[in-house]
Amino acid sequence: MTIDRRNFLRAGLAGTAAAAACATLGAPPAEARENKTVPEQAVGLLYDSTLCIGCKACQSACKTANNLPLEDNIGGGLWDTPLDLSGKSYTVIKLYADGKMEHKDQVKDGFAFIKRQCLHCADPSCVSACPVQAMRKDPKLGIVTYNADACIGCRYCVAACPYGVPQFQYDTPTPRIAKCQLCHHLLAKGGIPACAGHCPTGATLFGTYEQLSAEIERRKAMTPGEINQFPRRTVDAGDPQERPAGQYTEQVYGAKELGGTQVRYLAGVPFDKFGLPTGLPERSYASRSETLQHSLYGHLAAPAVVLAGLVTAAWNGSKSHAGDEHDEDQHDGGRHD
Repeated sequence: MTIDRRNFLRAGLAGTAAAAACATLGAPPAEARENKTVPEQAVGLLYDSTLCIGCKACQSACKTANNLPLEDNIGGGLWDTPLDLSGKSYTVIKLYADGKMEHKDQVKDGFAFIKRQCLHCADPSCVSACPVQAMRKDPKLGIVTYNADACIGCRYCVAACPYGVPQFQYDTPTPRIAKCQLCHHLLAKGGIPACAGHCPTGATLFGTYEQLSAEIERRKAMTPGEINQFPRRTVDAGDPQERPAGQYTEQVYGAKELGGTQVRYLAGVPFDKFGLPTGLPERSYASRSETLQHSLYGHLAAPAVVLAGLVTAAWNGSKSHAGDEHDEDQHDGGRHD
């Protein structure tokens, strides 16, 4: 009998079942991994949608700081602002609009802005999915960085990110993954992320994770409409502006989603209005997938059994195929005689 696709898959499934049984009976039980937490010296951003005026100074500053090209979204060399995150844009301001757009930060007949960028997860799926450590989480600052020299272009990070952040450059013969790295090259020189440094209203604010947590609590405790001070660029910059406090939603986006993020959002309208994924669990996807992998591949027993099953199926198939050819040769020889 020759080995065809059906027989090969059947043998492979049998080998997989044997591997699962071996892993279950022979390997020690896997321990569920808990969510990773932000480092003690972690840094991040607070984006306050109620302070954003949609000027897109952050977009321009991001492109300048990271040497990113303009995007031709219209065609014919007519340059326009980016429509979404892409291989050429790490930061994008998007608009929620309803009806007559008469009221800022309101759902009905209102409008509001949202900033899209990498959220620098506490337990990032992209880092967990990357097979070559091209995606890494800085152990000190918690920034999720990308090493183009290590990248093999598999795009697992693109598929793994629940926020749709990493983008692949399809329009170049030497493509890379494009994502915000919190201007780590500027931080290394004592600077701050370009988006925070150029925001005129303080809608994007840089600081340590602890500082930003305290600032979030301070703003949530404000009475809507009362005049308060709002820092710009960094939490402790010393040149705050005075303006009425906004009416915030209860949710702080990034506080708990999938273990939390180091870039968190405050807004006056629900976050699903911005097209952000909501209803996410608190347990990270990375902790779940790595626990499952440990269960299936403990001590490499499962891969070894699967490989052995496939090799055996291929060997038996080749022997059967050789026997069939021998029988056919004998049959043909007798007929010719």
